[in-house]
Amino acid sequence: MTETAGKVRLYMSISVDGFITGPDDGPGQGLGVDGERLHAWLRDGGVDPASYRPAADVDAEVFDELMATGAVVTGRRTFEHAGGWAGDHHDGVPVFVLTRSVPDGPAPGHARYVTDVRSGVAQARAAAGDRDVMMHGASAAQACLAAGQLDEIELHVVPVLLGGGRRLFDGLPPGRVELELVRSLEGAGVLHLRYRVVGSDR
Repeated sequence: MTETAGKVRLYMSISVDGFITGPDDGPGQGLGVDGERLHAWLRDGGVDPASYRPAADVDAEVFDELMATGAVVTGRRTFEHAGGWAGDHHDGVPVFVLTRSVPDGPAPGHARYVTDVRSGVAQARAAAGDRDVMMHGASAAQACLAAGQLDEIELHVVPVLLGGGRRLFDGLPPGRVELELVRSLEGAGVLHLRYRVVGSDR
């Protein structure tokens, strides 16, 4: 699964009907009602309790790729609903939080707030060096897509219909974005699909 490094890649678990959370997501319930089902692929094959690494081979490789990223870009809503990951998403990598306004006080741990999408992504790329940049959050993904800063979209498609919640690309303005499927892997109760963003008329 060797990939060219240095890409900004959105990672998102998603239901077949397009939801990334269940209903009523918020602080303390970041994935909403029944939304934890979207992360069941991390557990369905059995998780090594010492490292929180899925036991299913394909899922474990995907998880290891995610954890090998050198920086994180996220939206403020996602960041706050996740409790700021206690200031450390993984391995002490810097976390760049996209926000319209910087809150009072410093960001926790390795996080920092940025108000400009292109500047924030540029800082994340520089911090990651030759490693990829992980992206989280629907709003952040849309902002980066509109700014031409999103290289790839990786969807972990879970075979469930949630029927409500928050959709990944709700509110996307009119226009067409072309994607190219570059990888498809079948895991334990999940299909890992990776797309390259090849063009946009936005």
